[in-house]
Amino acid sequence: MPYLTRTETGTKGTGVRTGFGVPGLAHPLLAPAEWAELTRRGTPLHWVVLDVADGPGAQPDPHCLEAVGRLRNAGIRVLGHLDAHADRGFGPLVSDAHRHLDWYRVDGFLLDRCPADPGALPGIRRVVSTLRRIRDAAHIVLGHGTHPHPGYAETADQLVTFAGPWSDYRWSQVAEWTADHPPERFCHFVHGVPGSHLEEALRIARWQGAATIYFTDRTDRAGQADPWETMPGYWDEIVSRIGTGVSE
Repeated sequence: MPYLTRTETGTKGTGVRTGFGVPGLAHPLLAPAEWAELTRRGTPLHWVVLDVADGPGAQPDPHCLEAVGRLRNAGIRVLGHLDAHADRGFGPLVSDAHRHLDWYRVDGFLLDRCPADPGALPGIRRVVSTLRRIRDAAHIVLGHGTHPHPGYAETADQLVTFAGPWSDYRWSQVAEWTADHPPERFCHFVHGVPGSHLEEALRIARWQGAATIYFTDRTDRAGQADPWETMPGYWDEIVSRIGTGVSE
């Protein structure tokens, strides 16, 4: 797969309106302040993922219902988390989607751990077409975490083409085929970003053409923790940087 250097993509993000895609905070009972912060006026949110228990959970959760209600009242799109790992079948995925819709009235879905290889593309297309039938105007994000086969770009509204640590992101490259699509189609999730490198991280996202981002100084502690569960320590700073529409 051809890749470009960051220098070669230096003008790709010109005029791009950057916003947050929140990949999944901790349960609202454990992180009430974080969920409340999402509805602060002027926060540039593209969407927020609801992940009750690696999906919708076994029954409606009153704390999640309240949190989703506040987001919806603020006009914020909520996506249900679906585990799309290759080992999961079509039936469990669609069943989880129905529960997300029935209980929380989500606006779409993040298919986490989505396969990236061409062999899995027909199965993902089947899932996505089913999700669009059961939820009109569903916003679908495929959470590959890496550049997938380009055929996936025709399947969903957005692709997560990077999810990982800052140590990898700062030297990352972008797949050449992404130049055929607008930056609004791509998302980057980066953990372990030091506050002193925040501007560099934002610049990389703009150069590589990703309009939806989530950067945090939290780490995965060598795979032992979820870095997305709490907000970054510099949340106020990054909101102020992109809330007025960072562009270059």
